[in-house]
This record gives sequence, C-alpha cells and structure tokens, in this order.
Amino acid sequence: MADEQGAVLTPYPDGPLLLRGNFTLRTPDGEVIDPGRGTVALCRCGKSAIKPFCDGTHKSIGFRAGTSRDVPAPRAHDRNDDSPAAQRSST
Repeated sequence: MADEQGAVLTPYPDGPLLLRGNFTLRTPDGEVIDPGRGTVALCRCGKSAIKPFCDGTHKSIGFRAGTSRDVPAPRAHDRNDDSPAAQRSST
C-alpha cells in the first residue's frame, strides 16, 4: 500500500525493513538493483547473504532493534562540518 510518495518503508521489530510500493533500489554507484517484486524485505542486521535483501539471518544471530525512533530526526545544522553532505552544500 503506497502513499502519495510512491513507497512505504516499515521497520519490523528485531527484523527487516519492509519496502512496499513504487520504488527504485540502487547500489552506492547508482546501478539499479532489480527487486523482482513490488514488496521487499531489506536487511537491517548486516549479516544477510543476499544484501540488500533480508534472508532471515537476523533470527539466528539474535538481532534486536525496535520500530520507534529513540532519538530525534537528524537536522542539517546538527551535522559535522566534515560530512560529505556539508561539504557538498558549501560548494
């Protein structure tokens, strides 16, 4: 069920991020990753053998993560001036 933006990302307790809707996945180099479907589970534990997709490894390694935000959302003015984003905005 997609919203006006085209996609919905839902964190599951102690599990993956579920991405539904109209989206494009890309590698850090910009290459498109074919998800093969309109809903995918993205790895959040970092141990999946099929990254960026979840393979269920989080269950066997005891991965723990909540679904609510424990800290406020980051703000542009809170970034370290050495961050790539800060450097890009200053050029």
